[in-house]
Amino acid sequence: MNIKVTPSQLNGKVCAPPSKSDVHRAVICAALSGGVCEVAPVAMSDDIKATIGCVEALGARTVLKDDVLTIDGSDMFKNKSAVLDCFESGSTLRFFIPIAAAGGVKTTFIGRGRLPERPLDVYLDCLPEAGVKCEAENNLPLTIDGKLQSGIFNIAGNVSSQFITGLLFALPLLNGDSKIVLTTELQSEGYVDMTIRCMERFGVCVERTDYGWFIKGSQSYTPQNYRTDGDWSQAAFFMTAGALSGNVEVESLRLSSAQGDMKIIEILESFGADISVNLDKVTVKKSKLKAIDIDASQIPDLVPILAVAASAAKGKTRIYNAERLRAKESDRLQSTADMINALGGKAEIVSDELLIDGVRKLRGGTVKGYNDHRIVMAASVAALKCENEVTITDRESINKSFPNYFEEYEKLGGKTDVNLRR
Repeated sequence: MNIKVTPSQLNGKVCAPPSKSDVHRAVICAALSGGVCEVAPVAMSDDIKATIGCVEALGARTVLKDDVLTIDGSDMFKNKSAVLDCFESGSTLRFFIPIAAAGGVKTTFIGRGRLPERPLDVYLDCLPEAGVKCEAENNLPLTIDGKLQSGIFNIAGNVSSQFITGLLFALPLLNGDSKIVLTTELQSEGYVDMTIRCMERFGVCVERTDYGWFIKGSQSYTPQNYRTDGDWSQAAFFMTAGALSGNVEVESLRLSSAQGDMKIIEILESFGADISVNLDKVTVKKSKLKAIDIDASQIPDLVPILAVAASAAKGKTRIYNAERLRAKESDRLQSTADMINALGGKAEIVSDELLIDGVRKLRGGTVKGYNDHRIVMAASVAALKCENEVTITDRESINKSFPNYFEEYEKLGGKTDVNLRR
């Protein structure tokens, strides 16, 4: 489905949705606790539905009332065989493979979209050495059988931090102690920090070492009620909209969050944006932006919206260490460049870098959404700097992470044709 966006200005207040990354982790820790926990607030994006469906398939029970999710993990791992549908969520898939193995559950993992194309080699290499048989057909479907054994897990840190998070969840449940040894530099470190912080809230600890992490075995997750953070990666769209077009205040953000995408404040300030922070609120006003260099290794999810900011900044912005973007919901390095160029901007890919020349005004036109939620949302922000209407394909892809994004966009003054179809 397409959506048409008319150039406008965004002004006013908006609440950041609950952090998808934080909700994933809290739901898993709650289910592993073996008790009854409440996680709130929770927004039911497709990725979160996938994670909830997976804990249910492994025996947990859940009830959602308003934005409070109650999870009863007393029967977790009671089912000794299961099919886990991960939808299009890479986090869900990579988190649950070692979790199911720790429970000794014979599990078949399925998914859709580009999920079957996303690499699983890290697990296919290390899990068989730890007692888990893996049978894969072009990654998915993947069937695992056998109970995960403790030991030493050598993991590359530059593929995806999701593999490390999955092991961190699972290894404390095993009888023996384990080590995760990094074989390359760790990227997206903030997501691992989020995992460890959430685990600690549920009574499970891991030790950071010079080689990676030491995980003591025979630990137990303790039932807790958990308050989730606001989502900094989603807030980045509205914050950038403020820098480009108006005066936007984003609420429900936690400055003590472990989310790596909090770096959006620092990056927008480097661009020259007028930003003020007050408790849980960040206000961004329309500003003259200047080109900068951006290291994408720790903040890959921010690249599409940062490319939009760069298209309005004077000079040439260089976004580097961006190779991992090729294995997202789309080849996000290519789809981001395509988005900017389709609107009349100037973007070029050189190896693992994205080079963007700022322009006075974008032209407008049609953007292919690539079934990628972050491309669709970024394009809607780019429309604020266009001379003509913007048509964006694959509008429904936002259901993956932020289903009511365009409702919030319109409340701030954005103009779309969504209301015409309601």
